[in-house]
Amino acid sequence: MCGIWAIFGSDDDVSKQCASCLKIAHRGPDAFRIENVNHFKNCAFGFHRLAIVDDLYGMQPMRVNSLPHLWLVYNGEIYNYKLTQKQFDFNYETDCDGESILHLYNHGGIEFAAQNLDGVFAFALLDTAERKVYLGRDTFGVRPSFRLLTNDGFLAVCSEAKGLLGLAHTMCDNSVKIEAFPPGHYETYDLNHAGKAQLRELKQFHKIGEAPKYLTVAPPIVEEDLKENVYNLLNAAVKKRLMAHRRIGCMLSGGLDSSTIAALVVKNAKEMGITYPVQTFATGMEGSPDLAAARKVADHIGSEHHEVVFEPEDGLAVIEDVIYHLESYDITTVRASIGMYLVSQYISTKTDSVVIFSGEGADEVAQGYIYFHNAPDSTKANTESHRLLNDLYMYDVLRADRTTSAHG
Repeated sequence: MCGIWAIFGSDDDVSKQCASCLKIAHRGPDAFRIENVNHFKNCAFGFHRLAIVDDLYGMQPMRVNSLPHLWLVYNGEIYNYKLTQKQFDFNYETDCDGESILHLYNHGGIEFAAQNLDGVFAFALLDTAERKVYLGRDTFGVRPSFRLLTNDGFLAVCSEAKGLLGLAHTMCDNSVKIEAFPPGHYETYDLNHAGKAQLRELKQFHKIGEAPKYLTVAPPIVEEDLKENVYNLLNAAVKKRLMAHRRIGCMLSGGLDSSTIAALVVKNAKEMGITYPVQTFATGMEGSPDLAAARKVADHIGSEHHEVVFEPEDGLAVIEDVIYHLESYDITTVRASIGMYLVSQYISTKTDSVVIFSGEGADEVAQGYIYFHNAPDSTKANTESHRLLNDLYMYDVLRADRTTSAHG
């Protein structure tokens, strides 16, 4: 995880407003930078970095010599950055996956760029030559993004809503609208000569269920073999996420979803020549069936397994912190986040694993919730599956992002 923050069209002292950026410092423990823009004095970018790839040149806001008019902050991973480099003959100046966003935009515009990104991302892109700002977020909303826009043209964006508090000039926080940026969309803003932002376009660039525009790394679909297709797609999805330069681990409950992912991670890690043992992490209270099941799976796949056993008092002690990081009072989300928060705390303090896989989203895609047995027909079940997937960013995806990023 990383944390992004940006403001455009401020009437206040930008240097004082930058204090709000520090509210998301937990998202990027490796480095941070706050920078304003020459000739755009009422604009500023903030970035808290968790270094995953290109430790030397991956700091943000990102700029490259060949495109000096572009400024970019983004949180996420772009899995096809090498593929797009080859496909469009881009001349990259770094080994950072996010550089592909700059070149795709320069090549074909913002919609072209968003449609050709295979990854999870939230970004803010400033084009100083065209005086435009672009915001974008991946289809499932895996990476969080919030924005604030006032009637007088002040625009602010941040990975978490807390980073937008106290920014709205003379207005109090309760009188401004801080919104989650919609997944699968991009926005275009014009900046006038006073630096004020005006929304020009909000457009959906991809819908769940539609084929993507970009080239995929998965093998071609074999129409007559459903099982092979599922395996090929799932295996490719895991493999492309192993591009990290930091140690990889897996959440493991012992259930079908996380066990399948952990097994594929271990398999692909060995095939790619990763020499360290993949760490798996299970959590629960003493006697939990999840702990026993996870232990059995870990023994089978040969992972270095860790168990985080907690007492009821441990869970009660972190409820307020969990709600603070979630920015949600949803009962189910809070309850489900307790264990994940505690195991993430353990991973951060007791191990060197940084990139963590999990089984989120499988029940929504594969209709794993028990009430799907009552679906009248496959069409209605598919409609319900799409509803769950469209809402995923407010629940399970939110939980996975916030409980892990809370501990860097």
